[in-house]
Amino acid sequence: MRVIAGSARGTQLVAPQGMKTRPTADRVREALFSIIMSRFELAGARVLDICAGTGSLGIEALSRGAESCCFIEHDKDALASLKKNLEKTRLSARARVLPIDVLKALRLLDGDRFGIVFFDPPYAAELYPAVLEALCSHELVTADSLVVAESAARTILPDRLGTFMKIDRRVYGDTALELYTLEVS
Repeated sequence: MRVIAGSARGTQLVAPQGMKTRPTADRVREALFSIIMSRFELAGARVLDICAGTGSLGIEALSRGAESCCFIEHDKDALASLKKNLEKTRLSARARVLPIDVLKALRLLDGDRFGIVFFDPPYAAELYPAVLEALCSHELVTADSLVVAESAARTILPDRLGTFMKIDRRVYGDTALELYTLEVS
C-alpha cells in the first residue's frame, strides 16, 4: 500500500497485522481519486476521513493538495498505523486526529465544514444511516460537499440516506464506492 500521487507519492504506508483493519486497495484509491478530481476541486479542500484506519484516503487527499484532513479512528492498532503514516509522509501539520468513537467525534466537530468526506466503516457495523444523519445534523457538510461511502460490493446502500442522494456507485472487486451529495430542493 502506497501513496499514489502528489507530494508524498510512492511513500509506503503501514497497516496493523491481521484482518481487523481493511485498508482501501491502491487500485480502488486510484479510481476514486480519478472520479473525485474529475468532479470536485481537491486543491484547498477540507477533508474528513471517518473510520480512517491507516489513513490512506485522507493521506492521499493531503498529498494531492487538500488543505487539511481530520481523521477519526478509535481502534488503537489502526491509530498507531495512522500516526506512523502521517509522520512518514510528513503531512502531520495539516492533519488532526480524533482518537474517539465516530459519533462522539462528529458531535465534537459540530459546525466545522468539510468539502470531501470519506467513510469506510467496518462493513458489519451498520453505521451508514447514523453517520450520514450526524453529518447533516452537526452541519459538517454543504450543498457542494461530496461523501464517499465504502462498502462491500454485495451491499447496496440506499439511493437516499437522510438528506443525501446517491450520485454514483462503482464496484471494484469486493469493494463498492457510493458517492453522495446533499439533496437540493
